[in-house]
Amino acid sequence: METRGGDFPHTVLTLGNSTGRIETAPFWAEDQPKIAGIAKRAIVQVIGDVITYRQKRQLKVSSVRVLPAGTVEPKRLLPSVGDVERYWTYLDRLRSEIKGTRLRGVLDLFFEDPEFRERYQECPGGISGRHAELGGLVQHTAEVAAIAVAIAKTAGADQELVIAGVLLHDIGKLEAYRWDGAFEATDLDALHGHVVLGALMLERAVRSVSPPPCTELELAILTHLILSHHGAQELGSPVAPATLEAEVVYHANLASARSAVASAAEFKSDWGRPV
Repeated sequence: METRGGDFPHTVLTLGNSTGRIETAPFWAEDQPKIAGIAKRAIVQVIGDVITYRQKRQLKVSSVRVLPAGTVEPKRLLPSVGDVERYWTYLDRLRSEIKGTRLRGVLDLFFEDPEFRERYQECPGGISGRHAELGGLVQHTAEVAAIAVAIAKTAGADQELVIAGVLLHDIGKLEAYRWDGAFEATDLDALHGHVVLGALMLERAVRSVSPPPCTELELAILTHLILSHHGAQELGSPVAPATLEAEVVYHANLASARSAVASAAEFKSDWGRPV
């Protein structure tokens, strides 16, 4: 919900369900009683017509009412990638093939934890764009892994370290996003961002067990893979990639993100493929 000022104050609602989002036509001063009591993330029943104003679609609402709590499960109204088992199968296989016991020990702190896995497979990959879906994070991670493995083989990088970096690079999104009725950034995301949050999660997990599963240097190397995976400070990374493996994770992550944008393009060739 956004209240806009100016000479003619009005309110615009952003409505969403599993198929997407749309803004409403303005609710002017005389229309305010229609939306009284509607709070952010409220589940509402809406009747209206989709119209076009200045080449943009909006919903002209004729009726809106808040549904009683428990009427609809909020997650049913959010977009989802569907069954994520195929992504887990691929990622768990890659993890099982890691021979380094200390590296496996670090990853197991997260990926052998049922509560972590439950949240990870629900978490969206972002709050907008293609991966902004329930299960979007595990889908994105599988895409990054497939790209990163191919690059690592070609570039001669340490494949096990690259896979570990891929699995860890976005764990901070579990603290950066919320998905209880809508995809939104948390206060922690505003304060730190998911990159730093992921590095903090890794350090807390490693230091929570005794003896630690890895050395201080190994922790620093893994932390660097998280901190550098956006490539540069202006893109959200506190540091730029300083190792070959960090470069691989960065470029694989970028390729997944850019291919997601391209796959969402509406322009099609005559034979149905994106041009």
